[in-house]
Amino acid sequence: MSLKLLKDKKIILASKSPRRQQFIKDLGVNFEVKTKDIEEIYPEELEGEEITNYLAELKASAFENEINPGEILLTSDTIVWLKGKALGKPKDKKEAFIMLQKLSGRKHKVITSVCLKSLEKTITFSDVTVVHFDDLSSEEIDFYLDTFKPYDKAGSYGIQDWIGLIGVKKIKGSYFNVVGLPVHKVYKELLKF
Repeated sequence: MSLKLLKDKKIILASKSPRRQQFIKDLGVNFEVKTKDIEEIYPEELEGEEITNYLAELKASAFENEINPGEILLTSDTIVWLKGKALGKPKDKKEAFIMLQKLSGRKHKVITSVCLKSLEKTITFSDVTVVHFDDLSSEEIDFYLDTFKPYDKAGSYGIQDWIGLIGVKKIKGSYFNVVGLPVHKVYKELLKF
């Protein structure tokens, strides 16, 4: 089994996301969670994957002198990319409502970048999934925001939530990437790492 390659390694997952934590647990690798609060600010000229690459690497740099031999730090960042603009996590219900109105009836990209860092090397990679939303009514958006409070999610939604059940017409690419981590790529890159 290829997971034997990772048996002497410990993954340090730098993410508060319960979804990412569950994905790494489900991979069956030895890991622990360590987090730091990072101000997620990036240069204005960056676009798409450049933004998520930059932020994943920024999060990794916060652990610069804290990685031990045999450890692999995993950081990541996800954005929703719509018409040349990044939609991150909403500040409040009003901003979340506006984001979901913008996504209604349109397609957008969900971009996640992952940075793997050890004492010896650092690699960054990304994945892109195209998501097609059906038209959403104001009542549907209000119900979703009041019931699920998706304020910790890029673009103000979780595809695994109610809004994904009723609002997502189709996707092209990895479902798990939309949830928050392109697990298939993480697995392959960890084995190569």
